[in-house]
Amino acid sequence: MEPAITAWVEGIARPGQRIIESRALTGGYSNDNTVLTMTGGERYVLRRYLRGNKCALEAALARRLTGVVPVPDVVAADPTGEAAGEPVLLSAFVPGVPVSDLDATDLAGIGRDVGATLARIGAVEFAAPGFFAGGRLEPDGAEPAEGLDLWVDRCLTEGNAAGHLTDEEQQAVRRWARDAAPELSTLKGSRRLVHSDYNPKNLLATRTPDGRWRVAAVLDWEFAFSSSPLVDIGNMLRFPRPPAFTDAFLAGFQEAGGALPPNWRRLSQALDLFALADFLTRPVDHRYFGKAVDRIRVMLGES
Repeated sequence: MEPAITAWVEGIARPGQRIIESRALTGGYSNDNTVLTMTGGERYVLRRYLRGNKCALEAALARRLTGVVPVPDVVAADPTGEAAGEPVLLSAFVPGVPVSDLDATDLAGIGRDVGATLARIGAVEFAAPGFFAGGRLEPDGAEPAEGLDLWVDRCLTEGNAAGHLTDEEQQAVRRWARDAAPELSTLKGSRRLVHSDYNPKNLLATRTPDGRWRVAAVLDWEFAFSSSPLVDIGNMLRFPRPPAFTDAFLAGFQEAGGALPPNWRRLSQALDLFALADFLTRPVDHRYFGKAVDRIRVMLGES
């Protein structure tokens, strides 16, 4: 680590302690995460922001969600980078395994808790729909569920779909989005907390003393905004999951107070198409470009 970050950790975030070991975690596209072990034996996760500074937002959400859903406790944050030389967030280390590493049997066992956790996230309300700026949890009033057809057309026109989706497939996606856009109007005004990347890789699991799996932490809140929980339903079910997990996930969501309208599947797919279309604007070697192409083809085949 850069000396300025080490000095921030040892002099400001955890004064009187020294870093005796550091270990890189599997990083995301937008952030770099490192486990730090201190002289007292405590472990923390240092988060650095590689593409877009969401430090203030993540720190604010972690504090807002304390006691609502399991999130790592924030130990210290330097959103401007004034002290550490760059924006950094230091959180308590939460032991566990990614839900994405569980086998089908264990996935089925944790499905209800994954759904219930999402319902509790969606129970957090804001004054308006929209996106957050900085660490102020005040949505800007924009309507995230509007303009699907225009968004898809723009991503297909300006992105890299040509040569990967046929002309006929691209026109079919445009038709799908045009047909779905009016249906999304029923969600206008939704102002619930949306994680926006709610899937097994961003959930940590631990076993309880009786051997059951439970969600230990929900990670990576940098894309969060205010809208409908169906965004997160669409993200979780974007790719095929074991049927037993899907059934348990949906049951847990509803049992904990989450609402599923009769056409929830169609609406959640339409909301997820915002993200899939955006992936088509990434370089073709991006890790999600090919997956987005494949998922869009599946979606068209199901319609």
